[in-house]
Amino acid sequence: MISKKIFVCISIFSFIHLILSESKKVSPCNTQNCKPPNCRCSSTGVPGGLQPKDTPQFVLLTFDDAITIFNVPYYREAFVQRVNPDSCPVSATFFVSHEYSDYTLIHEMYSAGHEIALHSISHTTDTDYWRSASVEQLTDEFAGERSIVEKFAKIPASHVTGLRMPFLQMSANNSFQMMKDNNFIYDCSMPTRSFVSPGLWPYTLDYKSTQDCVIGPCPAGSIPGVWVIPMITWTTRDGFPCSMVDTCLGMPNTTQGLFEFFKQNFEKSYLSNKAPFGFYVHAAWFNVSPVHFEAYKKFLDYLKTLKDVFLVNASTVINWVRNPVSLTQMKNSNWSNCRKPGPISCKPVSCELCKKEGDNYVTRWVKLCDVSCPKSYPWLGNHFGAQDYANGCKRRWKW
Repeated sequence: MISKKIFVCISIFSFIHLILSESKKVSPCNTQNCKPPNCRCSSTGVPGGLQPKDTPQFVLLTFDDAITIFNVPYYREAFVQRVNPDSCPVSATFFVSHEYSDYTLIHEMYSAGHEIALHSISHTTDTDYWRSASVEQLTDEFAGERSIVEKFAKIPASHVTGLRMPFLQMSANNSFQMMKDNNFIYDCSMPTRSFVSPGLWPYTLDYKSTQDCVIGPCPAGSIPGVWVIPMITWTTRDGFPCSMVDTCLGMPNTTQGLFEFFKQNFEKSYLSNKAPFGFYVHAAWFNVSPVHFEAYKKFLDYLKTLKDVFLVNASTVINWVRNPVSLTQMKNSNWSNCRKPGPISCKPVSCELCKKEGDNYVTRWVKLCDVSCPKSYPWLGNHFGAQDYANGCKRRWKW
């Protein structure tokens, strides 16, 4: 009798599971059902049915990892007094990771008009961790980091809407489900090698994606309203693809040669369907050779001469794709309502804090905005540093 009841329960559970699985199957995208501003099929077609000649060429300038005293001088120099054809300031996106970040400098970059996005709290180098991360783990990593940024860098959580997975390692549907659950808007982690020229425009995951999966497991479910900004890969001189510029092998070692390399990859978008062109890099690459930063600035100078090129952050691209307007309508900043640079309103507070790593304890220095030092170093499950680990460290500090 008990066995029969167990069998019936299992059967009912299996039936429910089957129904739920069937409901999550993804249908091919139909443009009649999927329309902006909240839905877009994965496509190389220009949003709004515009012709390339009437379409702005967006260039995404992004940087990964912590913002520190070692890399912020590059950002200050590269973007000072640069404006787009609509008089809006050039704006980069910083996918910040938590550890070693200086939150006063994150605040400075935000105040300068740049976008702050997320790259996780831990940024662990174990790619298996990211591949198999659950929705709950990813919520801890990214929603937790957004809370940290809001509290310690004084940036409204509503302005932190995007993320990039560490090492571009996808976790199937989980990261995107976490995004939907926590009101994130876009992901910029998925390279495409098949849609380069013409390139793939940003799209939502309401329906089945046509994008190639480079670093799986990639999303296969319907997650309405979550946007993907495809990372259109570059090609090296030897014909090898690379998603982050600093991973391109065999690049020229002169300023002019490197600039020409940048330009050749840029023209694959610019001379086709003008899909957003990404210059994705880690600032540490500038430390490798002074040629790298000189070529970067030379490339920005070149882009400034092109009156249909806009150097914008990732959120601005999504906003345009949702409500596309032609070049003739982009003569001023009204189309984007861009955020202009404002004053820095952060009183720096330096803290030496105790961090728990497994059974061990280490110290971390961190600079925060307008707060008293927390009891411990903010981390996973301890976003505001409320847990007191001071007794675990070898010495005490006077806070």
